Amino acid sequence: MMNYCELTASITAVANGLACHLSNDELSLLAATLVQLGDTLTTIVTRRTICENMAAADRQAER
Repeated sequence: MMNYCELTASITAVANGLACHLSNDELSLLAATLVQLGDTLTTIVTRRTICENMAAADRQAER
């Protein structure tokens, strides 16, 4: 697994590579799409965590 420096450097390299090959409109749409993807993944993982915590609390209460 990459450390945080390697991860951010890699993301920057990908962003720069994309910026060199996409128009402003394409880049703007890609950025908006990736923001939506990130927000949706955050919603999913938050909901999963809440459900898992509730299930664990229920199991604990049954003991």
